[in-house]
Amino acid sequence: MATEKSPTTMDEFNFWTNSDLKLHAFDIVKVEHIENSYTFGVIENISHITDAQSFLTNFISSDFGDVDIDEPTLRVGMNYAKAKVSFNSGNLYTPVHNNAKVCLATAEEITMALGLDKIQNPLVCGSLKMYEGTAEEVTLPVHLNSKFILGPEGAHLNISGISGLAAKTSYAMFLMKAIQDKYLSSDEPDDTVAFVIFNVKGRDLMAIDRPNDFSADGPGERDQALAEYDKLGLSTDPFKNVKYYMPFASNTSAKQSTYLLQEDVKTYMDYGQLQKFKYSYEDDKESLEMLFADIDDPQQTMEAIISKIIDDTDPDFGGGRVNTWSDFRERVDELSQRSQPAGRGGQQRVSNEISVLSWRKFKRIINKATKNDDMFANRPDSSKHECRLADELKKIRKNEVCVIDIAKLPEDKQAFVFGDAVRTIYNLKLGEYDAESGVEPPTRIVIFIDELNKYASKEIPKTSPILREILDITERGRSLGVVLFAAEQFRSAIHDRVTGNCSTHAYGRTNSIETSTRDYGSLPNTYKNMLTRLEQGDYLVQNPIFRSLLKLKFPKPIYKQFK
Repeated sequence: MATEKSPTTMDEFNFWTNSDLKLHAFDIVKVEHIENSYTFGVIENISHITDAQSFLTNFISSDFGDVDIDEPTLRVGMNYAKAKVSFNSGNLYTPVHNNAKVCLATAEEITMALGLDKIQNPLVCGSLKMYEGTAEEVTLPVHLNSKFILGPEGAHLNISGISGLAAKTSYAMFLMKAIQDKYLSSDEPDDTVAFVIFNVKGRDLMAIDRPNDFSADGPGERDQALAEYDKLGLSTDPFKNVKYYMPFASNTSAKQSTYLLQEDVKTYMDYGQLQKFKYSYEDDKESLEMLFADIDDPQQTMEAIISKIIDDTDPDFGGGRVNTWSDFRERVDELSQRSQPAGRGGQQRVSNEISVLSWRKFKRIINKATKNDDMFANRPDSSKHECRLADELKKIRKNEVCVIDIAKLPEDKQAFVFGDAVRTIYNLKLGEYDAESGVEPPTRIVIFIDELNKYASKEIPKTSPILREILDITERGRSLGVVLFAAEQFRSAIHDRVTGNCSTHAYGRTNSIETSTRDYGSLPNTYKNMLTRLEQGDYLVQNPIFRSLLKLKFPKPIYKQFK
């Protein structure tokens, strides 16, 4: 249909349909066009109109609102759909003509219309359904070009959606499972991958190498899930080559540092799969700034204090005077009490013009983090399944999966572990550890973190060292082979430079307040409304290789689920 007020254009067209025909947003239709070509369109919205001039006309024609009578005045009605042009088979993007025939597309035509027929380096990212609930229903696996999610063409994945219903972690794990499957069967020595995954909720990701028994699901769910993995060309095995790392806690400690059951911890250790990580003062003092990621430091006094601590020649901390965390806390305590004549501003100052008040603030944060915590202790003993996390990450090899459990740590220590690990991986790919033995990093390392808002929200202080690391990865990690997979509840809260540098975006179910923000401004209103009612396992996915936004489904996790 082309009318005076609603013409067809190079970008969109409208067409009428049978009123009973089931069509949905994201369905593909094809239109006959000039020179025997076909134009394909993605449905954005469907409307129903009648010949009534106003609502009052409808009311009167039903005998002034009597809904129990047969309609005395027959209204002429029709459905019409608005479609966005996605592709023309002859590369002819002139507007389609009025009264041109509109048809449903075949499976082959759908893949061509969406740009899925010539995908290089294919990586499965889900499946799509067209014409759902009709006899013409089509289900297709969807692949994207792995170089547009892992680099070098593009990199990084951002997943957003409300807690629970959006299944953000499950979708990220599904993609990483697909990546591992792809690279396990690859014999290309110059293209390898490994994964570093942070477990931030309960014990969700602490058994990803154990199969899912689907005992909490209904009968037949297991067979259905395995069949879906088969259709997508994926193995039905859980993750392989998995290592687990949890914060150290002594046997005499009042509280454990993990949500894993103690029998599971023992089993993992017996298999040589799990180690407890520690931080010693001598090896890890340079990472102290990660404890201050949430602290606003406009005068950079905390940064100045940390610089003094790192400097071995500084008279306050150098000369071998401070070697343990207890020595360190005692020295900071001394500096927070020592007084000198007041400076110009009236504040007491010690140690190269750093005020006593600054030392006291530093002391409070350090004591809260390191005191009475077994994780900040002496150097680890490898014979007791203890390790230094940075040393383990330096030795990561191809196809390995490292799961770091930080779920039971308070937020400041979660930030410390995350920041230290990310910095180690970034420096590893920069080549800073190449001279050390056993260092042979894969060409790409994927880092997955849920609750990204804790580290890269718009409210995080600009001086945050963790935010700096994340910005470095999203802006320069693509060329180094460091790839960030991140998830958060509200995309609008994340730093613009983080989301702006992600090549792939997955939108899960969210609320109407979130979709009204400018981050969703590019989406048509119909799609925004769909986001508020997406089912679990459904995602709208955007990638440079796709000609339009796709609504994808993915199967349930293949690894063990804790309920």
